[in-house]
Amino acid sequence: MSGDVVNLRQFRKQKARSDKEKQAEQNRVAFGRTKAEKSLTRALNEKAEKTLDQGRIERPDEAKD
Repeated sequence: MSGDVVNLRQFRKQKARSDKEKQAEQNRVAFGRTKAEKSLTRALNEKAEKTLDQGRIERPDEAKD
């Protein structure tokens, strides 16, 4: 009926390390892109925006009150 003895200080430190590692993994996914990948994404976004703007119909501005 005896449980394992746990040192709370060590447990807190281990938990903090694992939390930092999880955060680092998320940052690597979010920010760990090469310059080429970033420029490719930017170019694709600009092309999509340009294509969308080509179909836009310009209307004369109406008088605002």
